[in-house]
Amino acid sequence: MLNEITLERTIDDSTYKNDLALLKEKLAQLQRDAKDRKIPVIIVFEGFETSGKGTMINELLLPLDPRGFNAYFIHDETEEEKMRPFLWRYWLKTPSKGRIAIFDQSWYRRVSVETLTNTLALSSYEKSFEDISSFEKQLADDGVLIIKLFLHINKKEQKKRLEALEANDSTAWKVNKATWKMNKDFEVYLDLFEKMIQRTDTEYAPWTVIESNHKKFAKLKMFSTVVDALERKIASVDQKMSSKENASTIVSASDENRVASSILKETDLSKFLTKEQYQEELKICQKRIREIEYEIYSKRIPIMIAYEGWDAAGKGGNIKRMVENCDPRGYEVIPIASPTSEEKEHHYLWRFWNKIPKAGHISIFDRTWYGRVLVERIEGFCTEEEWKRAYREINEMEKQLTNFGVILVKFWLHIDQEEQLRRFEERQNTPSKSYKITEEDWRNRERWSSYETAVDEMLLRTSTTYAPWIVIESNDKYFARIKALKSVIAAAEKQL
Repeated sequence: MLNEITLERTIDDSTYKNDLALLKEKLAQLQRDAKDRKIPVIIVFEGFETSGKGTMINELLLPLDPRGFNAYFIHDETEEEKMRPFLWRYWLKTPSKGRIAIFDQSWYRRVSVETLTNTLALSSYEKSFEDISSFEKQLADDGVLIIKLFLHINKKEQKKRLEALEANDSTAWKVNKATWKMNKDFEVYLDLFEKMIQRTDTEYAPWTVIESNHKKFAKLKMFSTVVDALERKIASVDQKMSSKENASTIVSASDENRVASSILKETDLSKFLTKEQYQEELKICQKRIREIEYEIYSKRIPIMIAYEGWDAAGKGGNIKRMVENCDPRGYEVIPIASPTSEEKEHHYLWRFWNKIPKAGHISIFDRTWYGRVLVERIEGFCTEEEWKRAYREINEMEKQLTNFGVILVKFWLHIDQEEQLRRFEERQNTPSKSYKITEEDWRNRERWSSYETAVDEMLLRTSTTYAPWIVIESNDKYFARIKALKSVIAAAEKQL
């Protein structure tokens, strides 16, 4: 495809000046329109060295309100970034609603520069395409406009520009053996970029190739592409808003029969340990957890432990025994509450990507990203379309984490209604525990059946070979705590 593109495209000066002025004026207005409609925008610049990415970005920024965008110039990973999945640093840079993020190079370094510098294995190269596609699909599904521009020049033009840079004392520093080697290996880069574009050119995030041998033509096409994409997106959003129906997300009668079999109802909650058995096993397990904490630190392996479960199922006490004997420098307990105003302005997974542990550390989540398919689904805090696609998005995120080497352990702490009622009443009648019980807890209890349906579907759709759910029988707290400890130990020892 790239080989077939005519690069010697030009434009006359008068047309260039008139069209450019109009496009810049339009772009400034479209930025305001996108902000009003809370449309997040990502603009990616990729291309050959000396194709003019930096100059193009500077030109694009001039008509924009600087309060409404961020520009990111992506280089090699820092040591901090290397200790997390490669998309982590890009998730953190995704724009909030109404803002624009502009990338000079991007996540595509993973399947271009890093491949040619032999820093990426072939297996990781293939997995990276899957990760990139799911990343862009998740953002696009959430309303992000993704504009991807590839600046294309030929080998002769690149050589000419390198010579010009080298001949100028103020720009000679930009040219070195590595950049000349890129020109020498131009066909290799061309083939790599060709594959990159073909494998990631999608309806929701298409590529536009900018013929960049002639800078004026390239600049005009760049502005035209961005303006056209914004106009289409804004028109689409306006159309959806005008025809939007008031869709309820509360579980309906049809939802109650969504899952044919109940995993929860098949769980044996009669399992228990005596106090003597519990104390003996607790000592052994906590000692081993402490040893594992040091082993994963030395081997730079991250662990994520996700706790979900019924109200009063014992998550707090379970987590306390999990970390009781650990070095506090090696773990973090992350309680998940309702999203903040800033978090609501991003994709719902953004706040969890922000909390991914670095290699060698343990993160324990008290409530998790599964809130999207549980409380948000039941209480109508998201649309039916959003929670339905969340199963795929969550599986994709967990696949990316485990591909990186994260040991991911997911617990559902299960109790029956009678045990929950007993614990609620105990909390209500015990002054030192009364803070644990709220009106919301009692209200949630009334919707047990709806939550049970949602939990069963969650367990069915998101228990995978790489991140299976572990149902913890929690009517007996002693049994639950030991099973959780042993499950983490087993998962860690398997990977170690």
